Parts: sequence; structure tokens; C-alpha cells
Amino acid sequence: MSKNMKTVLTIAGSDSSGGAGIQADLKTMMAHKVYGMSVITALTAQNTTGVAGIMEVTPEFVAQQLDCVFQDIRPDAVKIGMVSNAEIIKVITEKLVEYKAENIVVDPVMVATSGSSLMQDDASQALRTLLLPLADVITPNVPEGEVLSGLKIETKADMLEAADRIASAAGTSVLLKGGHLKDSADDLLFMDGKVSWFESERIENPNTHGTGCTLSSAIAANLALGHGLEESISKAKAYITGALHDGMDLGKGSGPLNHAYRIN
Repeated sequence: MSKNMKTVLTIAGSDSSGGAGIQADLKTMMAHKVYGMSVITALTAQNTTGVAGIMEVTPEFVAQQLDCVFQDIRPDAVKIGMVSNAEIIKVITEKLVEYKAENIVVDPVMVATSGSSLMQDDASQALRTLLLPLADVITPNVPEGEVLSGLKIETKADMLEAADRIASAAGTSVLLKGGHLKDSADDLLFMDGKVSWFESERIENPNTHGTGCTLSSAIAANLALGHGLEESISKAKAYITGALHDGMDLGKGSGPLNHAYRIN
């Protein structure tokens, strides 16, 4: 193994069923041959059918975890997932600024694949005003894009307007994922006023638990490896497409991906 292995930090919630959150992030990082580290913001009792409970970590302990990571093994990239309340968001923002963190990918996790809410009401505003402006790219899906933009998103034209609005408000690049659209699964990158579409085949696989976590972690891993944003997104999408094609089928609900499908 390389002595100069690239490093990625995930700041997110734990998924007891292993398909999303911290667990999905670390598996994705391993598949990309980067060294994964974690700061846990919440414990969840969940499986493929839904979220039964959430136990939040105190903001003070989130800060302590961040200090320990940055003061010892500095991350080459940071992925941020589930941040469930405003105080935790405030602490994360302060620490990322203090340590001048780079290559920040924010997946604005508001609702689980199963439909369960993962964010308190006060957190949404803190996310918009504190955390999103720090990101190099944010990766909302259509429902999250609707919340962040205040627009109904049903077409690719709607996606363009919403991404423009979100990017303008946050002052950062936006990858708006189109998987929830009826007639398209294409994703839209809005970066510095430039529009790039990433075409996606629609894969008939009901098992999509943790896809958002996985994609954002794969983008962060590729950024850590030195790829530009567009190339990182392209490579991340290829990885997740392969994981969906693998067709693993676990659990009674929307099952997880096989993050290890390309590890021989």
C-alpha cells in the first residue's frame, strides 16, 4: 500500500444497516483506494424499510472528533452528509474554516430513500447560510433541490432553473441529480455559470438505499485523487452505475448497493 495514500473524511450519520451514511461512505472510499476517516453526527436505528430512531451526537463531541482528525491526519477531501440540527452545522462550519479544509462535497441529506425525515426544521436554514457556501460542490436530488430552490422540478428545464437559483444563493457549484424525474435520469452540473449534463441510463433496480451517500463520497474520493470536478463526477457516476448493475438484493425494502463490486 502506498505510503502517500490520499485521505478523505466523511462527516455524517451512522446507518445501522450498513447501506447508507458513514458505512456507505467508508466502503466507497475503500473501493476508490483512499483512506477513509469519519466524524459521526448521529446514530440512526434504521434498515431498508425505514428509520426507527435517531440519536444525535452533541455539538461538543462533533467538534472533538473534528479536532482529532485534522490535527493528525489531514483530509485531502471532505464529504458532509447527515447534519441534523443547527448547532452541529455551526460547529462543523467553524472547524472547517479553522482548518482551511479543501475539496468539500456537501450532500444535503434531508430525507432518507425510505421517505423518513433526517433533518430538524432549524437545520435547513443553517445548512443554507453556513455550510453550503463552504462547499466546492453540493449534490441535491430533485426533492432536496425543490426544498433548496423553492421550485417544483419536473423537467430538465426546471432542473436548470433550480440549479441556477441554488448556485446563486450558495455561491458554489451544484450537481442536481435527476434520478427522480419521470422521463430522464440525467444529472446537471451548474458550475461558474457553465452548464454540463451527465447522461445516465435508468437502471431498473429498486435497491437504491444509500445512493446519494455513495455518489457524494465517490466524488470526494476522486477530488482527493487529484481529478477536476467534472471528471470526479463522471468517474463517480460510472462507479455507482456499476454498483446498481451488480444487482445485489438484501433486505425487505429498498436495499443497499454492492460497494465492493469492482474489488477483485
